[in-house]
Amino acid sequence: MGIRRPGIGKHTLTDHLPSSPTTIEMTGGGQEAPLLRARKVYHERCPGCRQERKMEADDRIPYIDFLYIWITCLCAALPIQSLFPYLYFMIRDLKVAKQEQDIGFYAGFVGATYFLGRTVSAVPWGMFADKYGRKPCIVISILSVIIFNTLFGLSTTYWMAIVTRGLLGLLCGILGPIKAYASEVCRKEHQALGISLVTSSRAIALVVGPAIGGFLAQPAKRYPNLFSEESIFGRFPYFLPCFVISVLAAGACVACIWLPETLHMHHDDKIETIDTMEAQVSDSSLEDGKGKQSGSGRMASTKSLLKNWQLMSAITLYCVFSLHDTAYLEIFSLWAVSSRKYRGLSFTSQDVGTVLAISGLGVLVYQLTIYPFLAKYAGLIKPFRSAAVLSILLLATYPFMANLYGMELKVLINIASLLKNVFAATITIACNILQNTAVAQEQRGVANGISVTLMSIFKAVAPAAAGILFSWAQKNITGLFLPGDQILFWLLNMVSVLGLSLTFSPFFSMPSAMK
Repeated sequence: MGIRRPGIGKHTLTDHLPSSPTTIEMTGGGQEAPLLRARKVYHERCPGCRQERKMEADDRIPYIDFLYIWITCLCAALPIQSLFPYLYFMIRDLKVAKQEQDIGFYAGFVGATYFLGRTVSAVPWGMFADKYGRKPCIVISILSVIIFNTLFGLSTTYWMAIVTRGLLGLLCGILGPIKAYASEVCRKEHQALGISLVTSSRAIALVVGPAIGGFLAQPAKRYPNLFSEESIFGRFPYFLPCFVISVLAAGACVACIWLPETLHMHHDDKIETIDTMEAQVSDSSLEDGKGKQSGSGRMASTKSLLKNWQLMSAITLYCVFSLHDTAYLEIFSLWAVSSRKYRGLSFTSQDVGTVLAISGLGVLVYQLTIYPFLAKYAGLIKPFRSAAVLSILLLATYPFMANLYGMELKVLINIASLLKNVFAATITIACNILQNTAVAQEQRGVANGISVTLMSIFKAVAPAAAGILFSWAQKNITGLFLPGDQILFWLLNMVSVLGLSLTFSPFFSMPSAMK
């Protein structure tokens, strides 16, 4: 027996508060017994309903779907990370800079163009994913990597490089929707693992990307026995790394055929789960026994996500720590290769690559094996705050590592880099989960689009600001109060302190579904 509310389509729940004492029947002994049990009715032609039914029937981790997500994210991240090893030489060979000192100026615009394009298109891509599905957005994004990353490698002028790089950022709108998709393709208890795969793919890209760019650029000069100057790789010395990434992206595009769609395509109503409905009802209303309907609240929040404080507080945390992480990577790379007279480590590019490779592999193992259990038993906020505090303490020790040499230095810097990246991964995964649990499914694409837009702005600012501060630090090694390198890492820590302070009331608001 079921009671249907007026205006609710056939796919809705028979009762929005399961086991509620307000809906009862009398037994023969005069005792009250629940009348209704929560029940979900599915649409046969709806891909989202089919995926939900599949997840309810199988509580195992969807390893195959997670593998496809991981490969797709990796291919989308590789064009970003593979650029930096050869960008300086590419700008030099394009002969746009009148003098050598101007190469960095022009190179900065090429690097920033991608993030500018992503900033402009992030929200529209989120809206597209919420209306037409996650899968079409993923496929189009991978196709854009194949096309425009290849054209970038074939650039013969500076403006061609600028345009192709900008179009790649504009049309590769995968970053926001893929996080929503990773949380929808699995059961709730596996969401932490799904989100962690998205971030772990970027950790691997930090290792694989620079290796592809560094070892495959200018192949005719590096490997003359394999590539001649007259071949396409000799005439376009930066085409090979782009081509390799495009081939990997083509394989990922084929793998997308087997990705299930998770968006609900029925539009008579948009109630997805009992938990999400209950999350829209305040705790005080539940205690007072007020059965407020969540449909109207959800429609209102759809119109103004910016008024969703739970979402915006999570996005703000994400942006602050994205600024910190991007600035850290920029400063660490410059500091590690700088001369000892500037209190650097005098590392070679191979030394830096080894450190990043070990860190990337360590983060991958952590995200796949340790973090899911940590999030399950300790929640999100406690590990988040602990990671922020430990990161601040760790960064404070970095300037003193310049006093070390040899094996002692290499061992300590590898341990420090690994721990720093583990702390960053803990914070990033928590931010992603908080964002996706703060809104209903039909809003996640737009919500992640807003997040990516703001995050891209912060990430575009971070490298420039970090470079300016690093340059200032090297010019002020003997400061009035502290050496320049200590002030540099102190300023970096201040960003973490700001982010940590934003995890407390009254600013931070935990999503109801996570309480």
